Amino acid sequence: MSSEILVNVTPDETRVAVVENGVVQDIYIERTRKRGLVGNIYFGTVSRVLPGMQAAFIDIGLERTGFLHVSDIPDEHKENNGNGDKSQLSISDFLQDGQNIIVQVVKDPLGTKGARLTMQLSFASRYLVMVPEPATGNIGISQRIDDEDERQRLKDIVRSAAEQENDTSGYILRTAAEGADETDIHDDMDFLKKIWDLICERKQTASSGEVLHEDLALSMRTLRDLVTSDTEKVRIDSRDTYQRSVDFAIKFVPEVASLIEYYPGERPIFDIFSVEDEIQKALHRKVQLKSGGYIIIDQTEAMTTVDVNTGAFVGHRNLEETIFKTNLEATLAITRQLRLRNLGGIIILDFIDMDNEEHKRQVLRALEKGLEKDHAKCHISVVSPLGLVEMTRKRTRESLEHILCEPCPTCVGRGYLKTAETVCYEIFREIMRESRQFDAEKFLVLASHEVVDRLLDEESTSLAELGEFIGKPIKLQVESLYTHEQYDVVLM
Repeated sequence: MSSEILVNVTPDETRVAVVENGVVQDIYIERTRKRGLVGNIYFGTVSRVLPGMQAAFIDIGLERTGFLHVSDIPDEHKENNGNGDKSQLSISDFLQDGQNIIVQVVKDPLGTKGARLTMQLSFASRYLVMVPEPATGNIGISQRIDDEDERQRLKDIVRSAAEQENDTSGYILRTAAEGADETDIHDDMDFLKKIWDLICERKQTASSGEVLHEDLALSMRTLRDLVTSDTEKVRIDSRDTYQRSVDFAIKFVPEVASLIEYYPGERPIFDIFSVEDEIQKALHRKVQLKSGGYIIIDQTEAMTTVDVNTGAFVGHRNLEETIFKTNLEATLAITRQLRLRNLGGIIILDFIDMDNEEHKRQVLRALEKGLEKDHAKCHISVVSPLGLVEMTRKRTRESLEHILCEPCPTCVGRGYLKTAETVCYEIFREIMRESRQFDAEKFLVLASHEVVDRLLDEESTSLAELGEFIGKPIKLQVESLYTHEQYDVVLM
């Protein structure tokens, strides 16, 4: 499977698209004025401890305080600051209001929620993730490296280097480390130790809310995190970013340097693989399947729901086979859309009901296989008694829709509007209410063009009867700036 990475850079925004076999799979967007915070390390201050929630709110200099749960506090810190059995400790035993602590952002602020924080610090290089505290000396390795001999070789390299340097930090070997030579891994360890030494130095003079360590910009993170053995090219349409990327790659990820290309073409780089079209499609609820079926994706505050429908697909054999083929095709579309839209949290998949148990197993297997290539951690449950598949996908950044869109100011995010008929009846009730409370000579109704048209047409009889009932004339006036549901009843 071959892939290319396209990097589109403008002064205000950087966009990255991962294209596999000519199909867009991932979109990453970072805006200069609103850079992601995941990975940043702050010198924070405890603003409020909540024993009932076993959590604390931490001021890190942002608009909203960050959220720190007791599970994100290292055991070493609890042992040093608490008393007795750790399982019986309250968060107030080792965190107090006004206390200064070092925290790292693990989840960007989403909607009305502040950033999710942890005191278990970690930072990544090309091949390794360093966990400096607590000083356990543990060495982990990515589950995607299957070969046992290779796993052992990599662990031995890290363990030997750590023992020579008397380094007690924990390390996790990333998937990219597979096949890496000893020198490259040692260089990564030295690089990570320098970062930690710099953080410790800055901590000595830091004030509350100060950034001790900031993660790389998106264009550099792309070279560090997204380039795999299948990546053929990394095309960048900005000469300045291209040069900085090459310099960065030569220094930190030399095997990637030869893949980087400058794209000077007049045609926008995102038009090559129709990335702009895919972004627009990813903002729609409906995703069409090639067979004629379709899926509907709805994001809510609590969860994301995906509904599968046969649509225009009628099949060739029987109903069961038609349903099975539609569900099987839908799994491919769903796994791609989860990545493309960056949907996270709880996800409910409503496949078309299947009676055949083997068909259910094959659909679940196809779903699991499609999610193997996903960078985000996913967990799938079995099919529920109601025929639903429940799954979770780790969410660390906002979805594509939340980055590019905002709630409609007319429907305020409901996704639907009251009919003109409903608004007319609301106006009638408002006129009745006003006529009983105030003594006016006449009433003036200000409303949108569509509502006024309906009052003059279908509801003209009702309007005339209402005027006779209250004994006052009712005048109408179109307000072009009013939304569909907005109206005013003015006493004159």
